[in-house]
Amino acid sequence: MMMNTQHKIKSLLDQLNTVIVGKEAQVQDCVACLLAGGHLLIEDVPGVGKTTLAHALSRTFGLQFSRVQFTADLMPSDLTGVSVYERGKEAFVFHPGPVFAQVLLADEINRASPKTQSALLEAMEEKQVSVEGETRALPHPFFVIATQNPHDQLGTFALPESQLDRFLMRISIGYPDRAAERLLLAGTDRRDMVDSMLPLLSDDELAELQRQVQAVHTAEPLLNYVQDLIAATRSGRWFLQGLSPRAGIALVRAAKAQALISGRDYVAPDDVQAVLPQTIAHRLVPVGDAGRGAVEQVRAMVDATPLP
Repeated sequence: MMMNTQHKIKSLLDQLNTVIVGKEAQVQDCVACLLAGGHLLIEDVPGVGKTTLAHALSRTFGLQFSRVQFTADLMPSDLTGVSVYERGKEAFVFHPGPVFAQVLLADEINRASPKTQSALLEAMEEKQVSVEGETRALPHPFFVIATQNPHDQLGTFALPESQLDRFLMRISIGYPDRAAERLLLAGTDRRDMVDSMLPLLSDDELAELQRQVQAVHTAEPLLNYVQDLIAATRSGRWFLQGLSPRAGIALVRAAKAQALISGRDYVAPDDVQAVLPQTIAHRLVPVGDAGRGAVEQVRAMVDATPLP
């Protein structure tokens, strides 16, 4: 069973790495996030492949895909859908919006107003939307892959804490190294490569991989270590506010997915440390003026927390 699982996961990673070159660690984080059933936030400057990565993930996982370009004038109904009166039926008929897809790519999510951003909260947490007094279930599985530009760029609205907390992981792609950039300059257009990608998983196979993630064992000492890290975030030494219980649950889920990708049926401290910055840094604000960002502060906190 584990050999078959490893073969599937390796196939996913290999196909994605042919399109997103030189970013193996970030690609593995994305796969771990989706296997853990979480939503993904990709934050970086324009032009480094955020949208291409989201397209490639949905194609490789064999998921129905919908893309929305977030703008300042985007309305909540543009996401969720609207009822339109049809004369032939003499009734209002609901026309579902792009949120009714297995993968919603929310492109440049922080260019939309807070009102529109908040329309995603129910969808991300409850896997349903309430439209005109009626609750409608979203497809299963349902993932939001959002991209955003850095906050210092023009025309961006900072995501509220409640929205950030819904994302299991936030990753940054970064500029390619020289060898990877040469492949991009000399090779096939990445969008053409994405269009020719084959789906490698069925819905049932993805559901089975997600069940295996949930079944990964977490020993008592490991959970003690996770609680020590959570307590450190709440101590006031590193961050203004600590992690919520939901964030702690998210961290364990991400570590389980990381363990499965590594070929183990139990979580090791290395798995927790591997996913920790991507899973918790976007939920935290560093304390004081140490000159460090949240990711660097998380790493400093890990170094100061004893291993089990």
